[in-house]
Amino acid sequence: MAHRLNMLFLATIALAALLQNSAAQSTYNVGDASGWTVPQTGAVFYSTWAGNKTFRVGDTLVFNFASGSHNVAGVLKADFDACNTAKTQFVNRTGPANIVLNSTGERYYICTFSGHCSAGQKLAINVSAATPSPAPQPSSPAPSPATPSPGPSATPAPLRTPTSPAPAPSPGSFPSRPSPVSPPTASSPPPSPTATSSPTSAPPSSSTTPPSPPGSSATSLGVAGLSATLLSLFVAVFLC
Repeated sequence: MAHRLNMLFLATIALAALLQNSAAQSTYNVGDASGWTVPQTGAVFYSTWAGNKTFRVGDTLVFNFASGSHNVAGVLKADFDACNTAKTQFVNRTGPANIVLNSTGERYYICTFSGHCSAGQKLAINVSAATPSPAPQPSSPAPSPATPSPGPSATPAPLRTPTSPAPAPSPGSFPSRPSPVSPPTASSPPPSPTATSSPTSAPPSSSTTPPSPPGSSATSLGVAGLSATLLSLFVAVFLC
C-alpha cells in the first residue's frame, strides 16, 4: 500500500511539472491569419505583429506558407537589413515550418524568393530567457503504517462488573418521628383513682358494739303505734 502511494505521488509531481512546462511554452503563428507571405503594408506589418509579444526560450514560431511559393530562412542582422539571401543560416522550404526558439538573443528571418524580403516578408524578434516556473511544493507522502513487532501478549484485565448502587431507603426505614402528644381535652374526665390510691383496708371497727336498747322501750313504741292507727280509723268512720 505504501509503495503504491509513493508511486502515485511521484506520478503526480511529474504530471504537474509537465503541465507547467507546457503552459510556460507558447506557440505563435507568424502573421496570425495572414500567415507567412508578402504583406500588402510592407515590412511594418510583421514588426507590428511582433511588437506586442514576448518571445521566450522554448516557444515555437509557426510559419504558414504554401510550399514552392515561399520559404523561411535564418540570417544575421546585416543580411536581414540588406535582404541578402546568399548568406543564410538555414532554409526551410516546406510549409508550415516550425522553428523552436532554443536560445536567447535576437533572431532574423526572411523569405529568399526574389523580391519577397524587400517587399516586407521579413521578421525580427528578441528572445528572452524562459521564466522559471515555481517548483511544486512536494507534499509529504502519507507515512506507511508501521508494522508493530509481536510482543508478549498482555492478558487483558478482567472487566470490572459495575456494582449496582445501594437501594435507596424505603420510606418505612427512616425512624418515625414521635407523634405530638395531644393535650387532654376538657371533656375528658379526670383519671379515676387507681387501687393504689384507695385505702387497702377499711378502718378498724370498734371492738365494742353499742348496747342495744332495752326490750321494754321497744314494746312501748309498738303499742303507741297501734293506738294511733286505731284512732285514725275511728275518726275517719265518724266523719263519714
